Amino acid sequence: MAPALLIIVTLRWWPLLLGVNFSFTGDADRDGAAVGLDNYATLLHDPLFRTALRNVGLLVLLLPVAVAIPGLLATFIHLRVPGHRFFRSTYFFPAVLSPVIIGAIFNMLLAIDGPLNEVLRAVGVAPVDWLGDPDIAMYSVVAVHIWGTFGMALVVFLAGFAALDPALLDAARVDGASLPQTIRHVIVPGLSRTIQFVFVTTMIGMLTSMFGLLYVMTAGGPEGSTYLPEYYIWIQQGQMSRPALASAASTVLFLVMLVVGLLQIALLRRSGKED
Repeated sequence: MAPALLIIVTLRWWPLLLGVNFSFTGDADRDGAAVGLDNYATLLHDPLFRTALRNVGLLVLLLPVAVAIPGLLATFIHLRVPGHRFFRSTYFFPAVLSPVIIGAIFNMLLAIDGPLNEVLRAVGVAPVDWLGDPDIAMYSVVAVHIWGTFGMALVVFLAGFAALDPALLDAARVDGASLPQTIRHVIVPGLSRTIQFVFVTTMIGMLTSMFGLLYVMTAGGPEGSTYLPEYYIWIQQGQMSRPALASAASTVLFLVMLVVGLLQIALLRRSGKED
């Protein structure tokens, strides 16, 4: 294990420690000077960063939906619904598309004069400004992200089903269990490890892999309502030339992911023991 550990320490942990140390230094006229917790105080007083943290809370609330969708679809495919081979390839297809391509496609679909609003007009519903309304824009971007990435989680769930004892499903079928009962009492306990993995990886993806969509679809707007920490970090580093502040934001993002991930694992383990 020594070579792998050396690579991890050299390319992962050492740069991480350097970034944390850099977050305690200054920018601009205080470049390189020790400033203590000033950067973190600046973050707490920045309304854009506070909005980014609130959006992280929104992602945590929407996480069960992002996990349930591929989980249910994988269940239907495993139960061999008609056309399951076609659906398996179709559901995975968005995962191979670039976020930039996905964002450009949905910019057209969700435009105020786009196809989706034309359908709403046809049924007598007022058009919705999906990407221009601060109260809706973040939900729109998250929905597009889920559509574009759930294919990978679907593959993981299918791999979990491959290790599930088919005798358990047969026994549930013989006992007359309905599909919801089978999912609750057989599939969920049997895939508890897989569900834990998908929860954690999906949360990490939502926190660190939405930059492309945000940049193409909203550029952080409207009114900064779609900011996430990774987008905030890019703005501070790439446009504002404040690398120390960006390092502080990166450290906060790392701590948020660590805490959320550990809480998810603890809760899922507890629920698995209760089952």
